[in-house]
Amino acid sequence: MAAPPHRAAPGRSGGSGGEGRAEPGRLRGAGSGMMPPGELQQPAGSMGNLAALAELDEASLLQGLRERFLRQQVYTDVGDILIALNPFQPLQLYGREVSEQYRCHDEGSLPPHIFAVADRAYHAMLGRRGARPQSQCIVISGESGAGKTESTKLLLQHIMNLCKGNSQLEQQILQVNPLLEAFGNAQTVMNDNSSRFGKYIQLRFQNNTVRGAKLSEYLLEKSRVVQHDTGERNFHIFYYMFAGLSSEEKEMYGLLDPSLYRYISGQFGTEDVARRWKQKYQEVCNALDMVGFQEQEQVDMQAILAGVLSLGNVTFEPPESNGSLKMSEASRGWLKAAAGQFGVQEDELLKCLICTMSVTRGEQIQRFHTQQQAEDARDSIAKVAYGRVFGWIVSKINELLAENVDPEVELREIGILDIFGFENFAVNRFEQLCINLANEQLQHFFNHHIFQLEQAAYRAEELSWETITFNNNEPILNLLLAKPLGLLSLLDEQSAFPQATDKTFVDKLNSSFKGNLHFQPARGRVLGFSIIHYAGKVQYTADGFLEKNRDTLPANVRGLFINSITPLLSMLFTATISRTGTLMPHVKAKIVPEADNKFNSTRKQSAGAQFRHSLMVLMERMYSANPHFVRCIKPNSQKEPGVVDNQMLLQQLRYNGLLETIRIRRDGFSWRPSFEEFAERYGILLVKPDVSLNKESCLKILQSTDVTGWICGKSRLFFKYWHQEQLAKYVERLERAAVVIQKVFRGFRCRKSYLELVAELRAQAQRQQEEAERERSRQQAMEAEAQKRISLPIPLPRKRLPRPYPRPQTVPDMPPQPPVPRPRSKLTEFTPFDNFLHPTGPRPVPGTEEQTGEEAKMRQLKRGATLRWFRETQAQKVMQDDGAFPSWLHGMISRREAENLLIDKPLGCFLVRISQSRPGYTLTYRGEGRCRHYMIEMQPNTRYVILGEDRAHTSLTELVQYHQTVGIQPFMEKLTVPCGQQREFGL
Repeated sequence: MAAPPHRAAPGRSGGSGGEGRAEPGRLRGAGSGMMPPGELQQPAGSMGNLAALAELDEASLLQGLRERFLRQQVYTDVGDILIALNPFQPLQLYGREVSEQYRCHDEGSLPPHIFAVADRAYHAMLGRRGARPQSQCIVISGESGAGKTESTKLLLQHIMNLCKGNSQLEQQILQVNPLLEAFGNAQTVMNDNSSRFGKYIQLRFQNNTVRGAKLSEYLLEKSRVVQHDTGERNFHIFYYMFAGLSSEEKEMYGLLDPSLYRYISGQFGTEDVARRWKQKYQEVCNALDMVGFQEQEQVDMQAILAGVLSLGNVTFEPPESNGSLKMSEASRGWLKAAAGQFGVQEDELLKCLICTMSVTRGEQIQRFHTQQQAEDARDSIAKVAYGRVFGWIVSKINELLAENVDPEVELREIGILDIFGFENFAVNRFEQLCINLANEQLQHFFNHHIFQLEQAAYRAEELSWETITFNNNEPILNLLLAKPLGLLSLLDEQSAFPQATDKTFVDKLNSSFKGNLHFQPARGRVLGFSIIHYAGKVQYTADGFLEKNRDTLPANVRGLFINSITPLLSMLFTATISRTGTLMPHVKAKIVPEADNKFNSTRKQSAGAQFRHSLMVLMERMYSANPHFVRCIKPNSQKEPGVVDNQMLLQQLRYNGLLETIRIRRDGFSWRPSFEEFAERYGILLVKPDVSLNKESCLKILQSTDVTGWICGKSRLFFKYWHQEQLAKYVERLERAAVVIQKVFRGFRCRKSYLELVAELRAQAQRQQEEAERERSRQQAMEAEAQKRISLPIPLPRKRLPRPYPRPQTVPDMPPQPPVPRPRSKLTEFTPFDNFLHPTGPRPVPGTEEQTGEEAKMRQLKRGATLRWFRETQAQKVMQDDGAFPSWLHGMISRREAENLLIDKPLGCFLVRISQSRPGYTLTYRGEGRCRHYMIEMQPNTRYVILGEDRAHTSLTELVQYHQTVGIQPFMEKLTVPCGQQREFGL
């Protein structure tokens, strides 16, 4: 247990300046019970922020979380860290209205929520609320079943709502989670939707708009494809396929009754479960369409998955006297089905299962497998095939969601880490060791950021601070990761020896870690070992450690699949594998014919080495960003709503170090800017130019505010977690004042320019009028002089005088009216006072006619290109069986024409028109009091999507039919009556 917290003796705190050192006990807020503004000392259960607890011990912490949970308040803050208890039931906490409430809200004004974490990270990334612009990461941790995956989806949902733009990218990003859940999650004894892989989602932003996303995956549990314990299932996608595919589709993929397949153990569930799986399959297909997967790619992928299931039913008989291995008679049909589904020759696939081909001195040698080796080869092929399909899905998502911006444009990001939780099963294997290693790394990252960095800063600034102790798990990480004598290094060493076994590996561990406090040998004849993790002791079974770490694939299997007639399968095995285990489809692997058949020539690193390297890359990314923490807690192991197991809850609070976290958040200073950083950001508060970036300026800035409880060190300032929000309000107030000043000044400047221009134009008009009067007087004088010289009058022919400009009729004795500005036209350019000078209307500026002609020409070219696109790619798809177009399709008409057609139609009437400026369609809908226009986007995979919707459609007709029953977001308006054509449109 940690030692009790001690008080820091500050320099001087509060608004008093913070110079020099003061006596212990003068610190306001550090250990003296200081609470953030708005927090009063209340009973533990009513506290939304546990850092404000008056009494800090395990009992009050447990009571506070328990009482809040039973009131369905599942979120609780510890300073700026969120604790989330899994409610095991749907709650009305995540709708659009709630999301809007947490959109740019003031800290403390609303209860703790997962949306508040997303909001804080988003605005910190943009440099708002007193922070400098910086990439962020959100770390979600907790044991399996604590709710990490759901928390990730909610974070993504709110961030996409915050950066809502006019593109389909936000919806595509939201569809990534259900897609990956289907292929990477499975039911375990601890969790019905357990992530069997880790993922780090990087959202890339330009200013406040998301421009792309990248996904990194870690350690997919491929062994689940071929083996899972009692009470567990295979990956979700296999069950979704059987529930969702039609009879014709199952026949096309060669799928039979699900109870026949060994890899899914005949477990299919009740009718209600099958109905839910069918709906999930439809969601997966929609996600594939939305993200942009081609139809043929989806067909090939499902054919490969069907092949994996069929291959699992191939069994073998004991070898005959000549040593050759035979396949059982009952398996011939399954082998034929698997070969067809993989697109390879049946006899070639059988050879890969029962024997190994090698070349020695130019001579080809065939070695037959034992029955166990053949079964291992079968399972190895199934695992590798599924693993590469999953890797390809991730790679394809990254390709389709990659940012399309200038490489020189600076992008910031928000990373969200959703990784497998700490696991301790009845039987723990190689996968559990890697999973728990990842959780050890996350716990170390948390400790480093929350405890080590903060307390090191206090020592460096020579503040009187007695260390808060915490459970440091560095010795466990050294046990697992150290070189050359760490557990993974010893595992790689043993894996490199052909004669090594799981027993020799365990013996090596026992001799190397003898006396290590965090390692215990297994008792009796059990082949295994135990490790004392930060979350408790876990006993591991060593069976299969070497084989899983080697992750081998015979070279003849790779050659077989490269020559497959299924394009996707061929591409998967042509691709290479990166150091982190990532599939790179566009990089061909080098084929080394002489490579040892026991190892895949493209995979020279072991599974453990790949995982260690990928963890290192992940940690580098996270250390370079500003972290936010969400600690997920599992209230009971029965997954029952409204039930709290005190002992289980207390155990998680202890190993997560939450009591120590509350202490350091209450007594410590989580925000520690340097003098330069602080003065540069908040110098505006002094309301003067050229603020010096030094200590004196910082103190003047703080003295100009009412902020208290801070400390001034030697080179930086120390603030509580709520101070940043307080200072941001001062900055926002000045920013609002600056906007008002700008508005008034710009108005004054425009009015002054307006009056000067009016005076100038009136003077010019007056001068022209006086000149005209003088000219008229001169003409009259000349005519009079001419008349005097002529004795007799001579009739002159009549001339048609030019018509004067019609002047507006005015009421007699009315004072002259000031000029009325005209709106500017896109086609003609004129001053807003032309109606005063020339009442007939605006005068075109010279050169406009040529510009208008160019614009008209460009519009005509776009219309022609769109019409060609419709004729060549769309006409046959949209045309009905009788050869006519649907009544709601109105060809290429303008927005105004569409509105005129619908103006007298009933509510819900609609039409679809071809866009005039781009290949695509627009849906025009008669809404309440106005017409709405929805863009229909054509995706590269030929799917139709209404911009902003989360569902893709295979045809325009299907889209219309769907939204006749399901409303269009955000107004949820349903299409009712199609607007018939007044005339047939011609194409």
